[in-house]
Amino acid sequence: MLYIALAAAVGLIGLDQLTKILIDSNMSLHDSIPLIQFGDVQVFNITYERNTGAAFSMLEDKQLMLIIITAAVLIGMLLLLFTKRVKNPRYIWCISLIFAGGAGNLIDRLLRGFVVDFFDFRLIHFAVFNVADICAVVGAVGLVIFIFIDEIKEHRRKKATTHMDGEPDGEV
Repeated sequence: MLYIALAAAVGLIGLDQLTKILIDSNMSLHDSIPLIQFGDVQVFNITYERNTGAAFSMLEDKQLMLIIITAAVLIGMLLLLFTKRVKNPRYIWCISLIFAGGAGNLIDRLLRGFVVDFFDFRLIHFAVFNVADICAVVGAVGLVIFIFIDEIKEHRRKKATTHMDGEPDGEV
């Protein structure tokens, strides 16, 4: 299962890089192509932007620091996975998605000196982002949700076990 999740991550990294190559080679910086619009209101565009920072351009122009932090986190994730410290299949998939996102943007930083962003939801004035960002966010949100669900289940299991043992549950 681990190898399937990591193979999927490699495929997503490839998709991320392919989309960025297509944008970088076919569009000029700040060019925008409306894909969805209602009348004069543009909802979703493909807009070529270069991000020298992290999410929402935080830490702009701190490429070396971002490279070091990202590489360290990616190595940490691989260590967690390959040492079998993470065994839950849902967690493995989420970490693989986060890995794909981090690796996709790290490749950009190393090869280009910036991250290529192009998905532009204008209706909500959201940051321009890319496939790697989607992977990282979906993986992170999924991981938080699954951990939260598992903690609730564990709490309920412990509570049920305490009730079955005849011990008071502390309620008045």
